[in-house]
Amino acid sequence: MTDVYPLTVLDVIEETGDACSFVFGVPDDAHDAFSYKPGQFLTIAVPSDQTGVAARCYSLSSTPESGEPPTITVKRTAEGYASNWLCDNLKPGDTIQALPPEGIFTSKTWEDDLLLFAGGSGVTPIISIARHALKSTDRRVVVLYANRDERSVIFAEAWSELARAYPERLQVVHWLESVQGLPTEDQLRAFAAQYSTYEAFVCGPAPFMQIVTTALRGLEFPRARRHQEKFISLGGNPFGDAVAAAAATAEIAAADADDEAVEVSWPTTPVSLEVELDDEDHAYDDWAPSMTLLEFLESKGVKAPFSCREGECSACAFRLIEGEVQMDHNDVLDDEDLNEGIRLGCQSHPTSASVKASYS
Repeated sequence: MTDVYPLTVLDVIEETGDACSFVFGVPDDAHDAFSYKPGQFLTIAVPSDQTGVAARCYSLSSTPESGEPPTITVKRTAEGYASNWLCDNLKPGDTIQALPPEGIFTSKTWEDDLLLFAGGSGVTPIISIARHALKSTDRRVVVLYANRDERSVIFAEAWSELARAYPERLQVVHWLESVQGLPTEDQLRAFAAQYSTYEAFVCGPAPFMQIVTTALRGLEFPRARRHQEKFISLGGNPFGDAVAAAAATAEIAAADADDEAVEVSWPTTPVSLEVELDDEDHAYDDWAPSMTLLEFLESKGVKAPFSCREGECSACAFRLIEGEVQMDHNDVLDDEDLNEGIRLGCQSHPTSASVKASYS
């Protein structure tokens, strides 16, 4: 299990009537662990009377190089336990448990201009990416931000301030359903066609992400320049006994009880592995197929990325270069991801004699 850290709530900011930002103080010995990239997220342990801990992933809206403390922004959902608990209960001075930042929803090079699509609370990682690009690069940034109405716009003043500070490099288009209706695929395609050489990012409700992605595919945006963030409520507990004890609750629920357990007998012959991670190459010849890639790398002392361990987030995603693996569970990768060779490290077992993989 990765290290769990207590974060102190420094401030709670009401962004809209149903969205709050939480500003966190990081322990003195955890600043390195909480260094992060624009677009990454935190996994938070929300106390629950029923399960002990409800683990939820929330994108960081802060920007790492700005010097501001790590900040997440949470929007209430009608039946969302965690979002409502946080907005109703968390206050300055409180402490909450969190895992270090993770996620691959970020640019690898920052060499291209950026086309950013946000829907509702999906603006959280988008504004972090935009701020970084504007403050730390000379890239141009175009944002299309869709909301129900003007009152729903999160970071409205922040977007205005950025537009005033970078008038030549930032364009923000607000799309309001109350005025323009829901955006259509044709409208989004026409908008994106002006920026066909940009690197595109999309985050928001599933229908919004689907229609934007379809529009980008229609324009033949290559997969390497098209990024989509995906979050699913975690069914398991990535925090382990430390948080369970701190919460002083009963046993933590495991994954969905309706899932039928399938016992798999893996081959016993060790597998050769070559993996690139954080610009370092690792090579082994003793990967036991019964172990997932994440488990094996951890056994070697390699700090591979992960968050949920349940196949329900993309924090552990890697690209399969050579060989074959089989995943136990996958709730986050679609067919296009799989066709591109993307797999989940926490769920992947080797099924070939050798495997070559990359986390870059």
